[in-house]
Amino acid sequence: MKSLIVTVTINPAIDRIISVDRLAFEDRGYILSRGEAAGGRGLNSSIVVHSYGAPTLAIVPSGGSSGRRFEEDLKRLGFPYVAVPIKQAIRSNFIITDKHGLTVKLNEPGPHLSGRELKRFEEAVEAALPKAKWLLLCGSLPPGVKVDFYCHLIRRAKAHKVHTYVDTDGEFLQAILEEQPTVVAPNQHEAEALLNKSLITRQQFREAVERIQRMGATYGLLSLGSRGALITDGKSVYEITPPMVDAVCPIGAGDALDAAFAWAMMQKDDFAVAARWGVAAGTASAVLPGVSFATLDQTRAVYNKVEVKPLL
Repeated sequence: MKSLIVTVTINPAIDRIISVDRLAFEDRGYILSRGEAAGGRGLNSSIVVHSYGAPTLAIVPSGGSSGRRFEEDLKRLGFPYVAVPIKQAIRSNFIITDKHGLTVKLNEPGPHLSGRELKRFEEAVEAALPKAKWLLLCGSLPPGVKVDFYCHLIRRAKAHKVHTYVDTDGEFLQAILEEQPTVVAPNQHEAEALLNKSLITRQQFREAVERIQRMGATYGLLSLGSRGALITDGKSVYEITPPMVDAVCPIGAGDALDAAFAWAMMQKDDFAVAARWGVAAGTASAVLPGVSFATLDQTRAVYNKVEVKPLL
């Protein structure tokens, strides 16, 4: 039986993380610590899946001196990966966070990939699909890469009967939804970009997730950060509400949600339960310093406090 969760991060980064005593406009702050780590939304999801004890494979491009440091960190993480060589260096992202949970993230756009490099990347994904149960397509596209890249991978995954989960920028979602992925999981900002309207009220959130599901996904999942999430299969809508917590660094919480959802769907094919695990994973990770991810035990403790409510 297939059990592998494959993650695709076409625009990974070296995350340079700086912790300061406070972030204040036009005032100084003092650096408490600094560090760097391999980053990217799909890669972060693989980190979470691996920590849960489930098999995962991360597929990433790698190039330049930053790519060498990136791969050194990948080896330390301890799970299988495929690094597709590219000519240009992968990007660096800068994350500044203070002890009160305020976070600023500055992202470079990323390298340009040649047509041949993209082809090799697609071949690496294709080679992994026979063993995959889920394919997670996460994060932004680098400069010059069109949304058809994700659309092609969805088509190839469906040919192998692999479930697809997409978490990317809102501007790409309309084309992606035409390919009928298993899950599309925008946050509020991405959903607003997709639907071209502001989402403020609870009723608007519900209408948005229902509309997104009708546009082509088996499941529409609207992530609302500290407010939880809404999910629908077109028949039922569930509101998933986490407990109140004091967030320290929310960066990566959405990646934890993505990972835990796919992992939970492999344990029990119940989308509301999977969304509950996803919200628990995001919440448990947000209370940790830096870009850190909660263990399965830490996530389970929060899971027991997450409320699931059907919306009638």
